[in-house]
Amino acid sequence: MKIGMLFGAAALLGACSMTIIPQGAAQGRSAQQSEERASDDPVDRSVVQPTRPAYPTHVLQPVDSAQLTKIGEDTTRALGTGIAAGPDIASLNLSQSKAVPALQSFGTSCSSLVRREDNSGLTNGADWQMSCDAAQNWPADEAPRFFETYFETVQVGDGGAFATGYFEPQIRGSRVKNDNYPVPVYRKPANLIDVDLGLFSEKLKDKRVRGKVDGAKLVPFEDRGQIDDGAVADQGLEIAWAQDYIDLFFLQIQGSGRLALPDGSVMRIGYAGQNGHDYTGIGRVMRERGLLADGKTNMQGIIEWLRANPQQGMQIMRENRSYVFFQELTGPGPLGAMGHPVVARTSVAADRMFVPLGAPVFLDLEHNIADGLWVAQDSGGAIKGPNRFDTFWGAGEEAAQIAGGMSSRGQALIFVPKGTLSRLLSSQPTAGQ
Repeated sequence: MKIGMLFGAAALLGACSMTIIPQGAAQGRSAQQSEERASDDPVDRSVVQPTRPAYPTHVLQPVDSAQLTKIGEDTTRALGTGIAAGPDIASLNLSQSKAVPALQSFGTSCSSLVRREDNSGLTNGADWQMSCDAAQNWPADEAPRFFETYFETVQVGDGGAFATGYFEPQIRGSRVKNDNYPVPVYRKPANLIDVDLGLFSEKLKDKRVRGKVDGAKLVPFEDRGQIDDGAVADQGLEIAWAQDYIDLFFLQIQGSGRLALPDGSVMRIGYAGQNGHDYTGIGRVMRERGLLADGKTNMQGIIEWLRANPQQGMQIMRENRSYVFFQELTGPGPLGAMGHPVVARTSVAADRMFVPLGAPVFLDLEHNIADGLWVAQDSGGAIKGPNRFDTFWGAGEEAAQIAGGMSSRGQALIFVPKGTLSRLLSSQPTAGQ
């Protein structure tokens, strides 16, 4: 999501033409809706900077690394990074205002959590069945007790969290092309495919690659510049037209958004696919080249520079070779990576290799506005690694301001079904085995 305030992070990975994608990222009609949203570009996020006391007064304290248990050697997921028991949930004093929407969101998406493979290795789908069943009829006025009853906390690694924010932007658009709306909004081309590499090699489990078939070969799909130059034009792929290329560029980074149509109505669009090229955060590129003056490294400053330098700005945007395709959303939305609607101030994006998608998450951050209970219902191309989160704030100017200022460190806990930790630890071989 976007409007023009948040953007990117992932570093350019040389000249690689196709992206290796985590397992599950392209399953379902919205499974990679937010992959392009990359919110850890270290820009100046001074728009909103809520304050709170220094870290030692926070609720959570990191567990000493000596207390971590590493299960296996795969450090690309939670078990290999190391886990430790966290505090009792009752000691967290969950607020009613956060627990109620978290309970509702968990109840909405937990059916998918029960069915899907947990890439983090922390849980099995069946582990969640009891809490999912209970969530359907649990009284809202006892929401904190629900989490205390069914879950325990696990810390992944040192628990040190970094959180950013995203939102649902609104830009000007039209269903019909004319002089005021010249920028195409494309649906996913039929010849864009993704391949589960794990089907061919155990070493490539949880990896995917996107491209297109050319004869008997899988080749890279066209990049941003080629698409802008008309590589997929005149194929009936246009679902709408945007008024401004820069606005659409940043909406692609957010992953979904709204088009304000000339008749006053709104068209919602959501992620449908991505061309397989690596994401490049242009804010970082511009800073490295000294293009942004002091005090102009935030989103507003970047957009100002792009508009003042249209030709050079277009070339810089093309350095982000990644391109997102959309679909019209007619039901609730925006949709997260689980295929369920994400909820403002409740849903958070996380790395599925370290957090079971659908699991509750407790954050204790320097930005106290983001403290408390969230539900991991989304993912993102730059939201990678243990305890890396992207908090969703909804739509509108306030959401844009909060998300634009959200860049905060602290501690994180993952809520898992009771008994999870003892099961994981009992699976470890004892000394001498």
